Amino acid sequence: MAMLGKEVRMSRLVNPKSKKMMAITVDHAISRGIAPMTGLHQIQDTIDKIIVGRPDAMTMTKGIAEHCMWKHAGDVAMLMKVSNYSPVAPTKDTVFGTVDEAIRMGADAVSMGAMTLGDFQGEQFETIGKFSEECMRKGMPLIGHVYPKGESVPMDKRTSWENIAYCVRSACELGMDIVKTTYTGDPDSMAKVVACVPSTFRIVIQGGDSCKTLDDYLQMTREAMDCGVGGVTMGRFVWDYKDVTALVIALRYIIHEGYSVKEAKELLAQLENDKNYEEF
Repeated sequence: MAMLGKEVRMSRLVNPKSKKMMAITVDHAISRGIAPMTGLHQIQDTIDKIIVGRPDAMTMTKGIAEHCMWKHAGDVAMLMKVSNYSPVAPTKDTVFGTVDEAIRMGADAVSMGAMTLGDFQGEQFETIGKFSEECMRKGMPLIGHVYPKGESVPMDKRTSWENIAYCVRSACELGMDIVKTTYTGDPDSMAKVVACVPSTFRIVIQGGDSCKTLDDYLQMTREAMDCGVGGVTMGRFVWDYKDVTALVIALRYIIHEGYSVKEAKELLAQLENDKNYEEF
């Protein structure tokens, strides 16, 4: 019965046409501070704009879900974030939620993070192992936000394929179902990462660390979909964009409809001009 529950929940996270997952995350405040996250200041307004764009899922903490998601119940899958790092502990995720809370609030998955190759890797891996057992037993998918940002990793090695592959393989070995991590920077090296896990394990990429321009963002998304990545879980660039809903739609058309970067930019310009989001 638990396995059936997990399968049903997993099906809500993935588009049936593309077999890809598109999630938008708004869980950044604890990790990075709220003052610089201007797109999250008016959190209800931001969530409303994202959901109009119809992503498959959204990642958020229990408190934001409690205040902001009741009117959107059933509109998107909800991924409950139960841990975060912080400005004073950047290489260690602290757990503040539970699997039972996520189930009680109607979440479709539990989401938690870890920073690998650092002083707190062992402690975080132990916690993930316990959560994965409980999630498996209770039929909840477990999603990891796993990055090679521990103390032993130089800044210029945070996107090396070897370190990204270590993150995704570790997440798989520990019993996670999906892992969010960083794009390596090119499709050939990212394809090597994808080859390091079973085909049924899903890798999704973040966007905030890698993208400086709109073209960078769209190109990375297109390349990732083409080299076997299973989707995206993106945040900062989306909700800092001048037209949040339009960008969510344009990204959705790259991920689920196979749009090229050129086609996505044309769609984005059209949406920004006429605001007829409901047509898409």
